[in-house]
Amino acid sequence: MIEQSAAFTPQFAASSIARNLWLIPAVPMVASGIIALLKQPQRKLASTLAIGSLGFSLLLSFIAFAHVLRGWAHGSVVRETVSFTWLQFGHSAVDLGWVLDPLAAVMLVMVSFVGLLIFIYSVGYMAHDENFTRFFCFLSLFAGAMLGVVISNSLLLLFMCWEIVGLTSYLLIGFWYQKPAAAAAAKKAFITTRFGDIFFFLGIVWLFSQTGTLLFYNHGIGSLEPLSLAVLVTQHAGLGLSAAGAIGLLIFAGAVGKSGQLPLHVWLPDAMEGPTPVSALIHAATMVAAGVFLVARVYPLMAAGAPIMSIGAQPGGTSVALTVVTWVGAATAVFAALIAVAQNDIKRILAYSTVSQLGYMMAGLGLGGVAVGMFHLITHAFFKALLFLGAGSVIHGCHEEQDIRRMGGLKVDMPLTFITYAIGMLALCGFPIFFSGFWSKDGILEAAQHSSVIKGPFYLLVFGALLTAFYMTRQVCYVFLGYWRGPKPAYESPMVMTLPLVILAFFAMALGLIGTPAWPWFHAFLEGRAAEFSVHSLIEPGFLLLMATSSLVVFLGLGFGWRLYGEKSPKPEQPDALEKSVPWLWAPLRDRLYVDEFYGVTVIAFYAWWGRVADWIDRRVWGGIVALVAWIFALWAQLNRLLDINWVDGGFDKTCEELSEGGGLLASLQSGRVQNYLRILAVAVVALAVILFWSSRP
Repeated sequence: MIEQSAAFTPQFAASSIARNLWLIPAVPMVASGIIALLKQPQRKLASTLAIGSLGFSLLLSFIAFAHVLRGWAHGSVVRETVSFTWLQFGHSAVDLGWVLDPLAAVMLVMVSFVGLLIFIYSVGYMAHDENFTRFFCFLSLFAGAMLGVVISNSLLLLFMCWEIVGLTSYLLIGFWYQKPAAAAAAKKAFITTRFGDIFFFLGIVWLFSQTGTLLFYNHGIGSLEPLSLAVLVTQHAGLGLSAAGAIGLLIFAGAVGKSGQLPLHVWLPDAMEGPTPVSALIHAATMVAAGVFLVARVYPLMAAGAPIMSIGAQPGGTSVALTVVTWVGAATAVFAALIAVAQNDIKRILAYSTVSQLGYMMAGLGLGGVAVGMFHLITHAFFKALLFLGAGSVIHGCHEEQDIRRMGGLKVDMPLTFITYAIGMLALCGFPIFFSGFWSKDGILEAAQHSSVIKGPFYLLVFGALLTAFYMTRQVCYVFLGYWRGPKPAYESPMVMTLPLVILAFFAMALGLIGTPAWPWFHAFLEGRAAEFSVHSLIEPGFLLLMATSSLVVFLGLGFGWRLYGEKSPKPEQPDALEKSVPWLWAPLRDRLYVDEFYGVTVIAFYAWWGRVADWIDRRVWGGIVALVAWIFALWAQLNRLLDINWVDGGFDKTCEELSEGGGLLASLQSGRVQNYLRILAVAVVALAVILFWSSRP
C-alpha cells in the first residue's frame, strides 16, 4: 500500500516492482546453488555467475529505489507489501511476505552495490586459492540471505534469512578450515550469535502470541501498526515493562549478537581469520549491519515499549527499549575504541573499529531515530568496506603480512592504496566537512546532545570519537609512513583490487552531501517529508558549537597520534610509544581488557563444569540405572535359563527318554514270528477267562 504524508491509503494491488521484489535475494541464492554443482577448476564460470547474479540484483535494487524515489518526489511515501500464507493450523495462519519502502530501498542498493564491489575485488584477492569456486558459492548465498533480511515484511521470514546469514558467516569465517584459528573463530562466531538469537526467537513467539501475526505491515493490522502496538503497550510483562518493551528487548538481544555489541562482541574481532573480502562483507555492508537494520525495522515496537507506569504520564518519553539500545551502543563505542588503540593486527584494529561504529549506530537509533542511525550505517558501509579492502590490498602487497609493526613506508610502494586508505581513515575519524563520516557522526552527537533524558551517552560518544582519530592515525603511521620494515619488498595490488577502492573512496566523500543540515535529503527520504535546502541550518549557534567541538576532538586525536608515532617507525621488537608511556594501561588494552579471559573463567568454565556434571550424571546416575536394569534382566535371563534347562528341557528330555524306552519295549514285541503272537494270544485268552471266572463268583 501507499502511505501518504499524513495517513495510509490502502492499495491491495502492489506494483509489479513490489511483486517481483523476491527476485533480488533469489537470484544470488540460485547462483550459489549452481556454483555448488560446478567442479573446482571452473573458476571463471563461478565468479561470473556470482558477480553477474549480484549485478542483476543491483539493477533490480536501483529500479525498486527509483520507484520509491518517484513516489517520494510526488509527495507520498511508498510502502507496498506482498504476503502469502505459509502455514495454516486451525483458525490461525502464519503469513510471510516482503515490503518495499524507503528503508528497504536504501538498504537494497547499499548491500548489493558494496557487495558487488567486494565480489569483484575477491576475483583478484582469491585468485591463487584452490577453493576459489567454493568461496564464491558461499559468498553468493551470504549476499542473497542478507538481501532477504532487507526485504522481509515478516519477522519470521527475516529470522529465516537471518539464520542463513549466520550459517554462511560460519562457512566464510572458517573458509580456511585447515587453520585451527579460523575453525575456532567460525565456531565462536556461530555459537555467540546463536546465544542472542535464542532471545530473538523468544521475542518472535511472544509477539505472535500477543498479536496473532508476524507481518510488520498488513493494511493496518500488522505487528508494527497502531492497532497491534496499542495491544502490546497495554499488556503488562513484569518489572514495570509493557509487552512491547519486553519483546523489543528480546529482539534487541538478537541484534546485540549479530552486530557485536556488549557483551556479545567477542566473536567479531576473531572473524578476521577469514579471507579479507569476507571481513569487508561481514563488517561493512551485511552481517553486522543486520542487527542495526533489525532495530530500525522494528523501531515502532521499540519506541512503544515505555514502562507501563509512565504511559500517559510522560508522553513522548524515551522507551525502556530505546534507552537500553542507547546505553549499550554508547558503552560499546568507547569499549571497542579503547581496545583498538593497542592492537597490532591491521584487520583486528578495523574489526574493533567496526564494533565501535556499530555502537554509534545503535546510540543514533536510540537517541535520534531511524534516519540518524541508518545514515551512519550507510556511510560506514562504504568507508569501512574501503578500509577493509584497503587492508586486504596491503596484506596482498606485503606477502600476507598483517602485523603493522612489520610494515611501513607503503605510501611509496602502494600509492593508490595509500590515497584511498587515507580517505577511508579520515571518513572514519569524522574529519570535518569533506568526508561523509563527519556528517553522519555529528548527526548522532547532535541527537545525543539534544537528548532531554540522558546526557551520559553524549560524553561517551565524544570520547569514542577522540579514540577513533587516535588509533587510526597510529595505524596509518605504522603502515604507510616511515620506512619499510618487512623482509620482502612490497608492491601495488592489481587493478581488479584497486578499482573498487577508488569507487568506494569516492562515495566515502560524496555520501556526506545527502545528509548535511543544509540539505538533509537522506533523513527526509526515510521519514517521508520534503527535503528543504537551508544554509541557515549550518550557521545556527548550537550546530556551529557542536561542529567546532567535534572537529576539535578529531584534531586532538589526529595530533596526539601524530605526536606519538609520526615518522618514527619503530622496529617490530621495540615497544610501542604508548606502551612506553603507560605500560599499566597498554597491557590490558592489548589483551582486549581480558573479556575473553573473563568469559573463560566464568561462562565457559561454568559450561565446562556443567558438562562434567552432566557426564557424571550420565555415567553414574543414568548409566547406573541402565546398568541396574541390565543386571536385573541378566539375572532374570539366568533364572529363565535354569528353568528352561532343568525343568522344561529336563522334563521334555525325560519324557522323550521314557517314550523311547517304551517304544523299544514295544518294538521288541514286534518280532514278526506268528508262533509268538499265537502264544501271547493264548496267554491273553487264558488270563481273560480267569478274570471273568473270578469276577463272576458270588
